[in-house]
Amino acid sequence: MKLALFDLDNTLLNGDSDFEWSQFLIRRGVLDRELFESRNIAFYEQYKAGTLDINEFLDFQLKPLSRHSRKMLDEWHSEFMSESVMPMITKPARDLVKMHLESADLCAIITATNSFVTSPIAREFGIPNLIATEPEQRAGEFTGRVSGTPCFREGKIARLDEWLANQDLTLDSFEDTVFYSDSLNDLPLLCKVKSPVAANPDATLRAHAERHGWRIISLH
Repeated sequence: MKLALFDLDNTLLNGDSDFEWSQFLIRRGVLDRELFESRNIAFYEQYKAGTLDINEFLDFQLKPLSRHSRKMLDEWHSEFMSESVMPMITKPARDLVKMHLESADLCAIITATNSFVTSPIAREFGIPNLIATEPEQRAGEFTGRVSGTPCFREGKIARLDEWLANQDLTLDSFEDTVFYSDSLNDLPLLCKVKSPVAANPDATLRAHAERHGWRIISLH
């Protein structure tokens, strides 16, 4: 059996769902443009540079979820999917996922972006498993805090190990393990799998992939 792991933002998507969700809320007037847009852009630049403080970012990203009902959030997310997410899904990305699903590989999206934003996107790709940062909930409503370990950098390894352990599996249980990612932030997990693939890589990841002979692909 083969394990196929996919990063989401700027890998399967030609864009960043975390960033675009905040921009969507700003366009809808849910978030104040003057207060939120510059911070959203700053956090995105920190992420790309590999300097993001994940806890500071999650405080910024998850707090708005606690200010609105789950029903309203779900309605906004439906609009977000059609307006922002669907245009970011490319045919090469769909074809890659289809290839792994048809090969009966165990497939999962593993992403730092929270599961509220990403669950409908995983369903759109037909990927049955999602390992994501989990927003804390009480009685079905979001509290604005994170639950458990953020699925970011080394945290992705911890969350993956936990997910596999719940199925009595480890990375060594598979004849091959492949992880597709665009980001230098995913180097810890890329270095753990048997077949790392740099997909639409940033400059740092591309240089690392070239030095180590990793496969490099474009899904855009």
